[in-house]
Amino acid sequence: MTEEAILQTREPGWAMITLNRPDRLNAFNRAMHGALADALAALDADESCRAVLLTGAGRGFCAGQDLSDLDAGDGPPDLGDTIERFYNPLIRRLRGMTKPVVCAVNGIAAGAGANVALACDIVLAARSAKFVQAFSKIGLVPDSGGTWFLPRLVGDARARALMLLAEPVTAEQAEGWGMIWRAVDDAALLAEARALTVRLAAMPTQGLALTRQALTQSGANTLDAQLDLERDFQRQAGRTPDYAEGVRAFLEKRSPMFTGRKA
Repeated sequence: MTEEAILQTREPGWAMITLNRPDRLNAFNRAMHGALADALAALDADESCRAVLLTGAGRGFCAGQDLSDLDAGDGPPDLGDTIERFYNPLIRRLRGMTKPVVCAVNGIAAGAGANVALACDIVLAARSAKFVQAFSKIGLVPDSGGTWFLPRLVGDARARALMLLAEPVTAEQAEGWGMIWRAVDDAALLAEARALTVRLAAMPTQGLALTRQALTQSGANTLDAQLDLERDFQRQAGRTPDYAEGVRAFLEKRSPMFTGRKA
């Protein structure tokens, strides 16, 4: 029986996706890409799912590309085609989701696996985890958004050294440098990640989605353009049922009951 490339668990208001090739440290092959793309698209379209948790099975999060899965023709493989067909759509999907994505990094996150984690909204990592921009070890260029995410998270000097030298970053270093949200004890990782996802799933989903969009667009905007964007997004947020509920709850001195609905 063929093992599923990913596992999916549905909970009230949220879902967990587990990369499931533990014998290969969850390295990506075409089957995993296809299964993950389908799962993320379905969850993005499902209004009952208001947050997503991504993690890996076994002793690692993701070791990047499974090199044995690349096309072996007469000449060298077209890695640009692999990126265009699989990795770029995955990163665009993660960044464009209409709900927050939490990543729980258990063990190694290397190559594209590290950058898939960095594409998520909030990253928790087990203290035993390591992030490695491993591309230079085999003569390649960082992909999956790594050259965009990493300088913005840790600064140009650190990003250059990490990518050129392929040195690992521990979870505690990553937290200290602002690369991730938090390093946690290995035994507590999944429980903390689940609790965080539950918390996000109970929040005003449309407001969170607009916040994510504003942050994504800020990198390419001038201050004036960003101020205009904030105005427009605030107008949209102010018309949602969750804003009305938030105001009512504040005035009535009670906890709000957000639904995540657009209207």
